[in-house]
Amino acid sequence: MREIKAYVRQHRIADVLDALRNSGLCDASDRPGSDNITVVRVERPVADSDLSQQRYSLELAEPIIAEFKLELVCSDDRTDALVEVIAKAARTGSSEAGWIFVSEIQRAVQIR
Repeated sequence: MREIKAYVRQHRIADVLDALRNSGLCDASDRPGSDNITVVRVERPVADSDLSQQRYSLELAEPIIAEFKLELVCSDDRTDALVEVIAKAARTGSSEAGWIFVSEIQRAVQIR
């Protein structure tokens, strides 16, 4: 099993989720072995070349970019295809459009 984490610009997350749903690669059911997809709003402290995407955070005292962190768990054989779907749907053309990380899961225990 693998975990995919993708940091996606806020204006691209809806397209990414739509692409994942339409890909036929994600199973969002409750069944064992299904993908566990979560989306969390995050802020990244970095200046961006696109000033419309950044704002100043008083808490951090620097410019930030609002993004979404998408996490999903999948089987090893679907990892590359899912990364490709995410990358294509999240693309903005900017050199700082986001990141996708893939990690191996050593163990998963379902809580009942």
